[in-house]
Amino acid sequence: MSASDSTAERYTLADPDVRLMLQVRDNDAQAFEELMLRYQNRVLSLLTHLVGSRDLAEDLAQEVFLRVYRARKRYVPGAKFSTWLFTITGNVASNALRSKARRKEVHLEPRPNDSAPQSLEAVALAASAMMPTRQLDKAELCAAVQQAVGKLSDRQRMAVLLAKFEHFSYTDIGAVMDMSPQAVKSLLSRARMNLREALQPYLDRGAPISGLPIDPASESQPLPTETST
Repeated sequence: MSASDSTAERYTLADPDVRLMLQVRDNDAQAFEELMLRYQNRVLSLLTHLVGSRDLAEDLAQEVFLRVYRARKRYVPGAKFSTWLFTITGNVASNALRSKARRKEVHLEPRPNDSAPQSLEAVALAASAMMPTRQLDKAELCAAVQQAVGKLSDRQRMAVLLAKFEHFSYTDIGAVMDMSPQAVKSLLSRARMNLREALQPYLDRGAPISGLPIDPASESQPLPTETST
């Protein structure tokens, strides 16, 4: 048995979602529906925070699952199914942001009427290891945190969301983002530092959320495409 065959067998045995995807590969429509039910809310949540618009995220989520279905015949288990799926999700989000940037319409900060999971403020505050020192209502805190998260670089934001929403390990995040676990650890450390820098003045005294410098090291590579999995 080759190394690739051994890896495929290991993930097939360990991950029920991989087994479902293998059924999708064999044109099992019910298995595909089951995978969508399991992951559509998670994909939509991640995309909402990556692109800053619920409406756009809903369109992109459809594209993600369309890509999954179109890639079914080429699917070979080389990682957990969630890792493969979020690699596709990250690539779709990156393509959308690049397209918007070319049209000079990019809005990385969620707008007030965009719907976002209520736990975003807890996620960002946990990532930055901060708590408010002033009394803030939930809407005010959520808006401030959304703005701070929106000012992170694309890759920092992706890493934070995978770590805090999906509870991915450094290794799993690295598999999605084509980085070593140590590089992921450094990326998350920079993200936490940037969140603290953006949020601290606001939480202490209500100062506006400041812009964050883009870290060239965190932007050195695009997210990988799904065909590399």
